[in-house]
Amino acid sequence: MSRVLAVAPVLPEHVHAQEEISAVLAPMLAGSPARAELLRRLHSSSGVRRRHLVQPLEEYAATTTFGAANAVFLREGTALAERASRQALTAAGLVPGDVDHVFSTSVTGIGAPSLDVLLAERLGLRADVRRTPSFGLGCAGGAGGLARVHDYLAGHPRGVALLVSVELCSLTLQQGDGSTANMVASGLFGDGAAAVVVVGDEHPLAGRAGHGARTATVVGTRSCLYPGTAGELGWEVRDSGFGIVLSARLPELLGAHLLGDVKGLLAEHGLTPGQVPTWVVHPGGPRVLDAVRDALGLTEADLRESRTSLATAGNLSSASVLDVLARTLAGSQAPPGSPAVLMAFGPGVATEMVLMRLDGEV
Repeated sequence: MSRVLAVAPVLPEHVHAQEEISAVLAPMLAGSPARAELLRRLHSSSGVRRRHLVQPLEEYAATTTFGAANAVFLREGTALAERASRQALTAAGLVPGDVDHVFSTSVTGIGAPSLDVLLAERLGLRADVRRTPSFGLGCAGGAGGLARVHDYLAGHPRGVALLVSVELCSLTLQQGDGSTANMVASGLFGDGAAAVVVVGDEHPLAGRAGHGARTATVVGTRSCLYPGTAGELGWEVRDSGFGIVLSARLPELLGAHLLGDVKGLLAEHGLTPGQVPTWVVHPGGPRVLDAVRDALGLTEADLRESRTSLATAGNLSSASVLDVLARTLAGSQAPPGSPAVLMAFGPGVATEMVLMRLDGEV
């Protein structure tokens, strides 16, 4: 097992109401008044009230090439990663030199050296730190990253791992693309980052009391890849950058598979869905959350933190489920030792799940 000591989501400084963003984006995406009205309807039904953007809103019209957008990603993404990492390490009572392994994940920008190398220099990580950069897990990257960090710590039980997610979704805006998928994406996704500090079960801090902040123990993980769904979700890589692939079938796919996947994970630990009081669900959008609720027989109370995260920040891709985890740990009234299931969905189509036990005092 491994122990989550701290989760630190961070958001860029430029925050706008959804209606303000819609008004600025409509001329970039819609070729007619009718399409502009469709964009406004799609944005208003997204479940998002406001979003944080990495650039001032007026600068997006001039960010028209993949190279320009990616340069912003590397510069601003590294700064957000540093901010999140420092907050998480401080909350955990650790310093950068304590970190043995960094797992970084993003699907909204690329770099070689990868972002974790740029972060290592700014943060002051050791020269022998082990690194695992990941691209392509998409919105599942936060859950998948936590699962892979857990795997690493199983073999390094005294180790310290840092999971870092950076997603600057606004930089993937495809101007001139008036497709419904692009309009949906332009109203759904936001910018943000998150860092998580996890230690192995033999680390001195693994048995530490929460000091007023709840922690969580990772008990098990499960990855589920749905064959024949590669064209349902992801990117189409264009000269202009990343074009969204977003099928309307995603909620249907989750509805068909999710209950069996969850039961499979829980059965390995002698549990059933009815015994789980806490659900940490990636806020992929209103219809995705509805599909999860209906497939698992959850209540709206079970999804409260997911809905709140979506409304106040938008879908942050891989960072979203980590934002929901932070909110859950901060507000949970579930008894110590009770199980929690964290889940997120990404290209593949794939589901990544993590079974945890909540620690600390309520």
